[in-house]
Amino acid sequence: MQAYGERFAKVYNLRWTGFAQTVASHILKFYENTPAGQKNKAVLDLCCGTGQLALQFLKRGYKVVGIDLSLPMLQYARENAKPFIEKGQAEFFQGDASDFALDEQFGLVVSTYDSLNHLEDERALQNCFRCVFDALEAGGHFIFDLNTRLGLMRWNNITVNAGDEEAIIITRGMYDGEGDKAWMKISGFIRVGNGLYERFEETVFNTVFDMERVRQALEDTGWREIHFARVQELGNPLEKPESESRVFIVARK
Repeated sequence: MQAYGERFAKVYNLRWTGFAQTVASHILKFYENTPAGQKNKAVLDLCCGTGQLALQFLKRGYKVVGIDLSLPMLQYARENAKPFIEKGQAEFFQGDASDFALDEQFGLVVSTYDSLNHLEDERALQNCFRCVFDALEAGGHFIFDLNTRLGLMRWNNITVNAGDEEAIIITRGMYDGEGDKAWMKISGFIRVGNGLYERFEETVFNTVFDMERVRQALEDTGWREIHFARVQELGNPLEKPESESRVFIVARK
């Protein structure tokens, strides 16, 4: 699994916080209306990044454990959640989403912003499902999202984001629509003070997963209820997930 570097973590914390803040409200609404959500306020944020999703749960009184492979991302997460860490309400650890084990069990495990597309292959994805299964209490939920093949086909473009003076970001996406990997090069400049900027560059990949094979991998791991959904309607199953650019998967242990 990829681990983002120091400069990219800084850019991520500056510019890519909105997605987590948006989806958190929908996940909270869904979870709080489940039996597990009525009694278990412990959440595992898998591939937690800079802790933006975790913050939304922490502000609602949840206990959150975050795991990420990138130490620079974890550093920002710890800084962002410092008051909650000091109260013993939050912890952040380095770990691989496809190979981790924790002593406690959670009512909810979340992994957002297509983090699991960064796993190398289906074997790594199924290993992740096993680790999450062990981390959940009976009746708990696992909610994660994936870019579909259709969504990754839209990576084939170049965009320039220079919305303010803090950073200039250029993204170049590459996907042929047939292979099992899509690539994106993210580069640009970020302000470091005294009118100076430093250059950053990160190349990331997304693995293309067939949604029915994802469902089968979850079933093989032991999940009892599985459905695909849009984030705004997590309780309403989608019949054709491959027709979406991004789908959320809701699984109950």
